[in-house]
This record gives sequence, C-alpha cells and structure tokens, in this order.
Amino acid sequence: MGMIWRRGSEEMWLSERLFGQRLFTLVVVFWVGSLLGGCGKSAQSEGGVPAPEVSTVVVSPEVVELVTELPGRVNPFRTAEIRPQVNGLIVKRAFTEGSDVRAGQLLYQIDPAPFEAALASAKAGLGKAEAQVPAIALRVQRFKELLDEKAVSQQDYDDAEASLRQARAEVEYAKALVRSAQPPSRVVSVGHR
Repeated sequence: MGMIWRRGSEEMWLSERLFGQRLFTLVVVFWVGSLLGGCGKSAQSEGGVPAPEVSTVVVSPEVVELVTELPGRVNPFRTAEIRPQVNGLIVKRAFTEGSDVRAGQLLYQIDPAPFEAALASAKAGLGKAEAQVPAIALRVQRFKELLDEKAVSQQDYDDAEASLRQARAEVEYAKALVRSAQPPSRVVSVGHR
C-alpha cells in the first residue's frame, strides 16, 4: 500500500497519483515521436505507390445442379425377424442383407463340431447299451433253466429279467439320443471344416 495524501475531504493514494502522471508522460512522448517520424521522407514515397496486382475472371452462364444433403432416418414398412431354431456358432451367412428370401432357403451355415461331438457321444452310448443286452439275455436264459431245477431263487431270476428289460429300454433311449443329436437338414446346414 502507498501513503495517503490528504487534501480537504478527498483522499487519494499517492501511488495512484504517481501512476497517472507517468502514464500521461508516456502518451505525450509517443504522440510527439509519431508526429516527428511522419515528417521525414522515406524511399517508398519518392518512387510512388506501386500499382496493385489484379486478376480477372471471365463469367459465362452454365447450368448448376443444386444438391442438398439432409440428415434423416428411414423406417421400413415391413420387417422380418429371424430367430434361430438351433444353437451354434455361425460360420457363414448365405444371404445378402436387405435381399428377398424364400421359405426354406438356407440362411446360415453353423459350425458342425458341437453337433458331431453330440452325435458321436450318442452313438457311443447306443453301442454301450447294445453290448449289454446279449450278456443279460444269456443270464436270464441260464437262470430260467436253473430255476426249474431250483438251483436259483425266483428273486434272482426276476432281477435278471428286470435287468434285461432295463437294458433293452436303455438301447431305445440311446437310439432316441442319436436321432435328437442329428441336426435337422431342413433347418440348418452344418458345414465341414
């Protein structure tokens, strides 16, 4: 802060007063310098003002097409939703987006690996079930002969018969698994690697 200079009822900061005086002096010095600098003759004023360069263009009538690009959205009047009937990894899309498709037309080709694995597993289960049936059928036949001689109990024979029926049911179940593991050809095309 500066010192206060008191004069009557007015108060003025001494530093503000000195700043105003210095500013006024600087303005006067620049003004006088610009007046004196304008009085001298320069080399450019002796030669005259050079003529500005001008270019010309020939105007001719022509047809111009006016094009206006505006942002907007398009909504289709009809949409079709495609829902898969089987699961799998899509290997290939067999249609062009926006094109017409027919009923029954191949749309996607799906990776065959999961289907092949499920089919192989179902066939292995079927083979295992079919392998058990002859052994159990022989046991039932032997137990029947031994039952007539009272060499085995009726309970053992009944258990062997139940095992044979169960083995035959497992064969039928395994056949059904094989049928369900095969992808329906009308729905999906399974590609080969």
